[in-house]
Amino acid sequence: MNEHKRKIREAIDNYAPRLKELAAYIGAHPELGHEEKLASAKLVDALESLGYSVERGTLGIPTAFLAEYRSSKPGPIIGLLAEYDALPDIGHACGHHLICTMALGAAAGLRAVADGTGGTIRVYGTPAEETKGAKVDMANAGLFDDCDVALMAHPYHRHERSGSSLSMDALQFEFRGKPAHAAANPEQGVNALDAVVQLFNNVAMLRQQTRSDTRIHGIIAEGGQAPNIIPDYTMAQFYVRSAARAYTDELSRKVKACAEAAALATGCTVEVSNYEYSYDELRTNHALSEVYTANLMDEGITPDEIHDAEDHGSLDLGNVSLRCPAIHPFIKVVDQPFNLHTVEFRNAAQTPPAYEAMVFGAKMLAFTAIEVLTNAQLRARIREKFEASR
Repeated sequence: MNEHKRKIREAIDNYAPRLKELAAYIGAHPELGHEEKLASAKLVDALESLGYSVERGTLGIPTAFLAEYRSSKPGPIIGLLAEYDALPDIGHACGHHLICTMALGAAAGLRAVADGTGGTIRVYGTPAEETKGAKVDMANAGLFDDCDVALMAHPYHRHERSGSSLSMDALQFEFRGKPAHAAANPEQGVNALDAVVQLFNNVAMLRQQTRSDTRIHGIIAEGGQAPNIIPDYTMAQFYVRSAARAYTDELSRKVKACAEAAALATGCTVEVSNYEYSYDELRTNHALSEVYTANLMDEGITPDEIHDAEDHGSLDLGNVSLRCPAIHPFIKVVDQPFNLHTVEFRNAAQTPPAYEAMVFGAKMLAFTAIEVLTNAQLRARIREKFEASR
């Protein structure tokens, strides 16, 4: 094992200048979900130069890809997940420019040993994690079903064990009424704004009878055109979340009922749709997570520096974790406690220390993967935990 890790470390260190160059480029050229043409092309070119065969446009998603290095010797399949979409207005404030280069670095390190260990190294290029995450499509298509493990690490201001995430539905409500002059003849109107306001009131009362892990939050995206016109069209968007898919399904039914009641009370009609993909909860494979954490400690990270996971919202990796054993730890890349999705985190995550931490993260992913590749007893424990979690 030590010899395998020595080769991996050497390969990643040799590749580090290229990783930092790519992270800086992707960080400086943020692209929204399903528009990540530059990032996807850069990553594909890099993987092909490492000897990976690459399928572009996986499942008809233009910026998705599937890269694979298959050893001549049979063995496990290791999945490495790359995210590279940015956020509107503030760019790479979630550190996805580091997530994809950590995956690439791990792929470079594992390429150096795979012929000896056997098995397959597979890199999934997964666009649009922030909205309509491609992992949902990939999971639904069975692209993770043959994976022994799926690995990724997320940048943050501290090290955290892989934990859980909230399942989520993204619900859109469109109310339609009838316009009228709000002063001259209001009695002839049907007020769609009243309906959307009533929806928020109904949801506010619903929250009193929900579990503590529930999150229901929304906005009025369209509320009318002018105060002297009875609004005939309004639209609201909500996220409905909980710790388990079954309960989120129940909550979504209740929120839809809130909308239907609001429409009935105001004389409007309502149309309900999903404006983003539904995400399942992350079910961390703790046998696999323990291997990652042990590697952190082997590299000098003390137990006091490794925290239990916070609540970080919803992830499309949750859908993957129902298909194969998966982990999603957080890795320290900045020294200040900047929160994700902030300008402060974005700026700190595009500095030399953050790029050094990204290289370290690539090694941790690869070191975890090599233990899975070479330890049949570990794979059996991981599979046992996975089956129990289902």
